[in-house]
Amino acid sequence: MDNATSEKQIITYLDALKNLRHLAPLTISHYRWDLAELLAMAATLVPGPTLTDLTQQQVRRFASQLHARGLDPRSIARKLSAWRGFFSWLAEQDVVRVNPVDGVKAPRRGTPLPKALSTDDAVRLVSADTTLNIEQAVQRSCDHAMFELLYSSGLRVSELAGLDVRHTRNVDYQSVGWIDLAGAEVVVTGKGNKMRSVPVGRAALLAIESWLAIRPSVSNADPDALFLNTRGARISVRLIQLRLKAHATRVGIPVNVHPHVLRHSFASHVLQSSGDLRAVQEMLGHASITSTQIYTALDFQRLAQVYDAAHPRARKKS
Repeated sequence: MDNATSEKQIITYLDALKNLRHLAPLTISHYRWDLAELLAMAATLVPGPTLTDLTQQQVRRFASQLHARGLDPRSIARKLSAWRGFFSWLAEQDVVRVNPVDGVKAPRRGTPLPKALSTDDAVRLVSADTTLNIEQAVQRSCDHAMFELLYSSGLRVSELAGLDVRHTRNVDYQSVGWIDLAGAEVVVTGKGNKMRSVPVGRAALLAIESWLAIRPSVSNADPDALFLNTRGARISVRLIQLRLKAHATRVGIPVNVHPHVLRHSFASHVLQSSGDLRAVQEMLGHASITSTQIYTALDFQRLAQVYDAAHPRARKKS
């Protein structure tokens, strides 16, 4: 193989990225590494072609070799993108007629399973006091109600922040979400501007009632917002995230807890108990059942762990 010719082409291409496209030095460094790897893989072919002689079949084989080495699909996709850009540039220079990387795709990435708490950890997280300082009773009550509601109804954090004390509609303002204590439900506006009603459990209702009893003590309170910050304004998504994370640390939950973890926990635990995928879909506000089906995989994963730990034939010999 004429390594010298191919190496010169790569150097010229990288210079063009630097001087004409003004790419960052780190990006160019990644391109250099990826193209050097392509050069090394091409050198293993017999007879050794130049890079300009590579075929789509050979590039596809390279991608398979990277996958076999354990390289993750995201990294393989990045390398293919770097190679594709190089051959596109060669085509612009009339060096090649066909880009051998076109049509070659990285292996599909597996859908990551959502992270959910165990039932015990979820209950411990939402039922415990959020502070140990009695002087912070107002914040403690607000946080307790928010966390109970997140787990009780599987709300998105933006939906939680947007809740009002009651439904309001006038010339100046219209609620996008509100709590209905009498009906034991919460009404929210989710993705696609779609409204849905979700049941609220008894523990969450009691926590919200306790918060509503103490809420009038907050100065300059927003007249509509259900949950408030210390200045009386509607609580922000970011503040909910920070409070939940800090609380989880205080009570000793050994994972990075954010509001979506409670949403995942709600979905997983309801599905484990009921097996009703459609009901979970409606409560989560998923437009497609496909989005909800990931929780069946999570449920099966837990069942498999229980089986491996308990079944005599599944236990590893010590």
